[in-house]
Amino acid sequence: MSVVRQMVTRWTRKLGRRGNKKGRDVNGILVLNKPLGVTSNAALQRVKRMFGAAKAGHTGSLDPLATGLLPLCFGEATKFSQILLDANKSYLVTGKLGVQTASGDTDGEVVKRCSFDDVTRQTVLDTIPAFLGEIEQVPSMYSALKHEGQPLYKLARQGIEVERKARKISIFKLELLSFEGDEFSLAVRCSKGTYIRNLVEDMGAAMGTCAHVIKLHRTDSGPYSSDMMVSFEALDEALEKGGHVEIDRLLKPIDSSVADWPSVELSETTAYYLNNGQSVQVPNSPVAGMVKLSLEDGTFLGIGEILDDGKVAPRRLLKTS
Repeated sequence: MSVVRQMVTRWTRKLGRRGNKKGRDVNGILVLNKPLGVTSNAALQRVKRMFGAAKAGHTGSLDPLATGLLPLCFGEATKFSQILLDANKSYLVTGKLGVQTASGDTDGEVVKRCSFDDVTRQTVLDTIPAFLGEIEQVPSMYSALKHEGQPLYKLARQGIEVERKARKISIFKLELLSFEGDEFSLAVRCSKGTYIRNLVEDMGAAMGTCAHVIKLHRTDSGPYSSDMMVSFEALDEALEKGGHVEIDRLLKPIDSSVADWPSVELSETTAYYLNNGQSVQVPNSPVAGMVKLSLEDGTFLGIGEILDDGKVAPRRLLKTS
């Protein structure tokens, strides 16, 4: 077979694979209540099968130990995954004093035991101010950050430890909810990139002892809150009741991911030029920054950015627009 024929054959096969896409074109966001003991990817794959979706992705991992709010993006919504990954998040966490583990939670082996006789409720309250606002945090070796292409947690499981640079994060809220015996519970609101396991460990060290996480539950992520969460039981019930028609009703619209963004309305003519990659002038648009784009009838088109000259430039648009 000639080189040209080989190239044509390979290209034809590639086109065939693209044409044989498996699954439905599902577009939207599911706010899942991830259960205990399940990885984020396992939860994603299970939900993807339930919807019969061709394309889906999650918006940042929750450890198997962690439960709670995990937004899952389907179809065109995957274009907005990074926005949700970068969003502020809220957690309820319970730490246990006197024990340090390799992973910072109950999944890791115990590496140190410390006395905590002098730690009281007031000790925790006195420690909190030092962890509010912008602080530096050294990521755990059991995080999903990569070193030379390898996730740190994989290296950690091989007994390999590498140097990690401290990163700036922000703790907006840190409230003591309870203190009893060797356990303390906190409500935390923080910026992206915050490792709650590290926060509990660092607080333990600041109190003159050691600590690790025994419970972790995410309550908020960006525009999504606990009251929006859907359980696997609810998904099963919807499927049994009405198949894909019923389960699709549980999806949030794509524009819910940027619900709190300033909005710019476009005429159909202006939207046409924007959809072809051109920056457009829109009367009464915001002065600067990222904006939500929609038609005058409210149809969501995607997101754009206000340039220095006042024009709106397309940044991420839906195919349907």
